[in-house]
Amino acid sequence: MSQTKTGERRGPWTIRATRIAYENPWMQVIEHDVLRPNGEPGLYGVMHPKQLAIGVLPVFANGDVPLVGQYRFAVEAYSWELPEGGGAFDAEPLDSARRELAEETGLSAAHWLEFLRFDISNSITSERAIAYLAWGLEQGDAMPDETEALANDRKPFAKVLAMAMDGRISDGFTLAMMAKADYMLRQGQLPEALAGALRAGGAYASQSEEEAR
Repeated sequence: MSQTKTGERRGPWTIRATRIAYENPWMQVIEHDVLRPNGEPGLYGVMHPKQLAIGVLPVFANGDVPLVGQYRFAVEAYSWELPEGGGAFDAEPLDSARRELAEETGLSAAHWLEFLRFDISNSITSERAIAYLAWGLEQGDAMPDETEALANDRKPFAKVLAMAMDGRISDGFTLAMMAKADYMLRQGQLPEALAGALRAGGAYASQSEEEAR
């Protein structure tokens, strides 16, 4: 988070004062006393995570994709997702991705490709995300931390993509990773070994082939 000065301009907003409204080991909420773009006084709260958001789309040689299931407290719902977590800002993001994949699934990968960066929800939080494709997978033992109660599953890439597109998966990070991987596959932007695995997982399958899965 950048240091804020009184009178600082951020686009059409003027910051008159700031205060820490709430803080814990994972995030800080800053409340800004501002002049709005129309010149009227107002308040603008921003949540600043203390870690970078990290996501991984691992692909087995047969095109299967591992999913992680867990209850999400904030939305009061159970969620199936790709492996995700946080990484320290001063750490190498790829190292954080390797750790998260191993912790949540027990997997390690021989090959990694950064393929996505985006802002999570840029109207209320400064959180930013980096995602990696991983393949050449080997299975080990998962090691979730003490705050996690996780379940594991694996499904063909096309099945997970369908779940993301029809609403059975609602996690935004997972949706973004699946959509970007599908786009890159269709555009011929992936290494051939990975593209072949995704096709083995049902990408471009006909409707009758997909229904048979």
